[in-house]
Amino acid sequence: MMGGFHSGELAVQERAGVRLLAQRLSPMLAPPDLSGGAGRFLAGRDLAVITARGRDGLLWTSPLVARPGFLAGHNASLHVNAVPHKGDPLHDLPSGQPIGMVAIDFAARRRMRVNGLLTRVDGGLHIEVEQAYGNCPQYINPAHRFPAVPPPSLANRSALITGADTFFLGTIHPQRGADASHRGGPAGFVHLDGDDLWWDDFPGNNMFNSLGNIAVTGDTALLFLDFDTGARLHLSGTSRIEWTGTDRRVRFTTVARA
Repeated sequence: MMGGFHSGELAVQERAGVRLLAQRLSPMLAPPDLSGGAGRFLAGRDLAVITARGRDGLLWTSPLVARPGFLAGHNASLHVNAVPHKGDPLHDLPSGQPIGMVAIDFAARRRMRVNGLLTRVDGGLHIEVEQAYGNCPQYINPAHRFPAVPPPSLANRSALITGADTFFLGTIHPQRGADASHRGGPAGFVHLDGDDLWWDDFPGNNMFNSLGNIAVTGDTALLFLDFDTGARLHLSGTSRIEWTGTDRRVRFTTVARA
């Protein structure tokens, strides 16, 4: 994996006017070591969200819910002692592909992104990690906790989307691989517009990993979670960035849902 920011990230940083600010964060993209603090953070989590391609070839984003300790990192390897449940679009996902992950501690308002290569699936996931870094605590609702129960059927997709203060965003780059990230804001920050969804992109760490990927490929996956019932909504499709000066929104068009 090449180091530094890729062309899509650089282009979005430039358009947003934060190129120099982002450059200060480039050391975060250095090769990871999960034997220290990063590994301890991952080991304490009971929720992670992954982005990868399913057997259908589409990009999906899915939750993994298990007891703390199910994420075990050492050096640049991560073993995930969980797989997406039966019926999930990433159940039985193929190995030998890029995978992105975000692990989140809502109560402490901390999150970590882990990107790499899914080398083996055998009742768990084995990942050779190429990037691992923390994100800022903005827009994380500390009251959220996702229940570890079989997912019920979702009664109202539109209400889950338009009432959400949290969702997860999956993107991919043809050389740099997959990425999973958390998106949050005031309830109602995601809007329905016919068959499209859109949301304002709020200021964050200025790295623009997700938007940089979208600028290159557009392939996108969204995951909405009902934190009361455990229901989830998976959407796979394409996105584009709509600019007004340095402000921007993301418009997503659904291709498939699960």
